[in-house]
This record gives sequence, structure tokens and C-alpha cells, in this order.
Amino acid sequence: MGGFTPFTATDYPGRLAAVVFVQGCAWRCAYCHNPHLQPRPVRSALDWGDILVTLERRRGLLDAVVFSGGEPTTDPCLPDAMRAVRALGFEVGLHTACIYPDRLRAVLPLTDWVGFDIKAPFDDYASVTGVPGSGTVARACVEAIIASGVPSECRTTVHPDLLSPQALLRMGGELAALGVVHYVIQQFRPQGCADARLRLATGVPYPPEDTVAGLRRRFPSFLLRHA
Repeated sequence: MGGFTPFTATDYPGRLAAVVFVQGCAWRCAYCHNPHLQPRPVRSALDWGDILVTLERRRGLLDAVVFSGGEPTTDPCLPDAMRAVRALGFEVGLHTACIYPDRLRAVLPLTDWVGFDIKAPFDDYASVTGVPGSGTVARACVEAIIASGVPSECRTTVHPDLLSPQALLRMGGELAALGVVHYVIQQFRPQGCADARLRLATGVPYPPEDTVAGLRRRFPSFLLRHA
């Protein structure tokens, strides 16, 4: 475990939650706001037993526990951790970057809500993640989430140097065709980003209004989340 937030009202829609941050991510997205969680250490910074004790004390005060990261499905203990949380009476939320389709399929039945990040048109994925073939596994994860029927939110962080308006619209078409219902565009925030070039992005609002309008038409539910 790389971190623990005992209370949040923003990480699981409509629920008061705690967040467990799982250390480790195989991708190196330049705009990542948690780059300190990318390496996977030999030993966890936090004790899972201590977190469970804290959660036990917060029964009746919280509705849910969200597993975030990093990439939570990196950890082979994630299914057991989810079961332990459910045994305490909490709903389970998951934030995933859609890296490991098989591991994701294994935990979806234990999950009540999923927030998943899609970073680019699938053919262009490596330009953001730095990993060849990452678009193929991301698509498989989206298909698994949609097929599971678990309530979900698909979101994309947008930076003008990484995603052109044309790429955004192309990606929106791909996601709508896969069955994404609720789509969120998140404007880039420089806080936590380790890439100095991206932090120097202009203050011009992005994406343009006509691009936002084009995306809005593609989804039953659409939100632009401002920086």
C-alpha cells in the first residue's frame, strides 16, 4: 500500500469513502499526478492490518472503500483486500488505468463501481503511456467493464500537447461504439506532474468548445471536469 485517505466525498460518486492507494504502475504517463506511486517497492509503506483496524472503526461513518493507485490490479492481493472490505460492510470502488485485462476481470465481481482512465485513441496509446501495445490491453479492459454491468465512469485527462481535438473526437467515437455511457473529460492539472514541459501548458481553455460539444453528443451522460 502506498497511501491511505480516511475520508473523501469525491472519489466514489454519491458515497463517502476512504481511499487505499496501491503502489506500482507499469505505465509512465507524463501527466501522471501520482508519479511517486509508479515504482513498486519490495515492502509496503503501510500495514494492511492497520488500515483494516481504521476501517473497522469507521463503520457507519463511511459508505465505501476505493482502491486507487498507481494501478491497483498490479497487486495480487487485491481480491483478498476487496473481500475483507466487503466483509466489513463497505461498498468497493476501483480506479483503474486498464492495464491488466485478466486481473481486472477477476475483481470486477467484487466491485460496486469502477472509474477507469482511457488516455488516447487505442492506436495512439503508446504516445501517452510510453508502452507499445498498451492500447490493445486498454480496449480489452473497457470491453470487460462494459460486459460486467458494473456501474462505471470513463474519464480522459486532456492536455493540448498530447491529444488534439481530432484525436479526442476519434477516441470519443471508439468509446461510444464500445458502449461507454458516462464519459468525463478532465482538464490537465499541473499539481504533482513531474514533466516540466507539460506543466508549462498555456492557460487557454482546452479542449475547444466545439470539441466538447461534439463529445457531448456521443454519450448519454457527459461531463467536463475543470482543472
